[in-house]
Amino acid sequence: MKTQKKSFEMDMCNGPLLGKILLFAIPLMLSGILQLLFNAADIIVVGRFVGHQALAAVGSTSSLINLLVNVFIGLSVGTNVLVANYYGARKEDMVSETVHTSVLTSLICGSFLILVGLFLAGPLLTLMGTPDDVLEQATLYMRIYFAGMPVIMLYNFGAAILRAIGDTQRPLCFLLVAGVINVLLNLLFVTQFHMGVAGVALATVLSQVISAALIVYTLVNSDGCFRLNLSRLRINPARLRQMIRIGLPAGMQGAIFSISNVLIQSSINSFGSVAMAGSTAASNIEGFVYTSMNALHQTALSFTSQNYGAGKTDRINRILFLCLGCVTAVGLLMGNLACFFGPQLLGIYSSDPDVISYGLIRMSYICIPYFICGVMDVMVGSLRGMGYSIMPMLVSLTGACGLRILWIFTVFQWSRSLETLFLSYPISWGITAAVHMICYFFAIRKWKAAVAAQR
Repeated sequence: MKTQKKSFEMDMCNGPLLGKILLFAIPLMLSGILQLLFNAADIIVVGRFVGHQALAAVGSTSSLINLLVNVFIGLSVGTNVLVANYYGARKEDMVSETVHTSVLTSLICGSFLILVGLFLAGPLLTLMGTPDDVLEQATLYMRIYFAGMPVIMLYNFGAAILRAIGDTQRPLCFLLVAGVINVLLNLLFVTQFHMGVAGVALATVLSQVISAALIVYTLVNSDGCFRLNLSRLRINPARLRQMIRIGLPAGMQGAIFSISNVLIQSSINSFGSVAMAGSTAASNIEGFVYTSMNALHQTALSFTSQNYGAGKTDRINRILFLCLGCVTAVGLLMGNLACFFGPQLLGIYSSDPDVISYGLIRMSYICIPYFICGVMDVMVGSLRGMGYSIMPMLVSLTGACGLRILWIFTVFQWSRSLETLFLSYPISWGITAAVHMICYFFAIRKWKAAVAAQR
């Protein structure tokens, strides 16, 4: 197989695993952190230079944005699995077909999301019970943010292609460039042009344009089978169906998870804009822990996919246990550090002591047991890497999402406090992770039996 540059591709199917897992995961962690810095820069700038209402406006949109976008982002999971499977199996033509189908699909999905954000932002935020003093700014932020959806989708699908062949280094470099530009534009638009939430939204969109352009440039100038030829952009029906089969359940899971988070956000909204601001700041800090753990989910997905495509049954369990060990260590270390330094970290977002107090309530219930969420996600990554998408979706929706919604309408109604609300997270993670583990062991036994029968 042709290679673009050996240093950017990774043989996941041979040799020692731990070093390669860390080499793959660490740039992913840093990339995820840089992506979060886009939103963190927005939140810090508006919290410091505009006020707590603007801070609440930006934060109140995150769960709704995830709800509307996750179905389409899920399709990029299908891209990652397909490219990694075909790459591991040395099926170059199918890799190329998947790449071109994915890129065109990303642009179509992004264009559709522009219309969704334009027409539904206001009504959906109103439905969530967003306070009147926040609603107008939150709607404006969402509409500008969704105007950049084509490039956001393009980056996510393009990065999924590079991850599938083992390249996590260049997406990290691209996000570093875009992140610096985002911070500089935030400061320019808000402190100099006094554009408020419109300024931070515009800065985010422009920085995403840059990261997407760099991804496209990389794919166009590649020498391997994953090279992008713009004149060959077309939908291959067979590859699209496979992407949908794998990615749509993942996207639906993310979207329905977001429904539970929208319900939780609506419950937080009932405590007022100061509680919203505190929760927003804490949630943003938690995001740095989550995205670091999520890098191990992506690692398990890519490594399992390539080895599944290559028929390397003996490596699948080792990949899972190494990723579980790593994600537990990362979650425990970062979650406890975030909680310990909570007052100082929250103080970066707002100097209001009430905002900090509300933020600490959330962090105390979520950060410390956060590693359980990482374990749950790694299990899902391994299952999807073996081609199972419906099963982990159903388990996650029933165990985590369903239980969380049930909690809101029962336990939270009996004891309406933020502490009761946030307790739903670790309980739902633990139950769901345990069921995923049971499903994995049944799936791996079935696959090994099928491989042995073919021999």
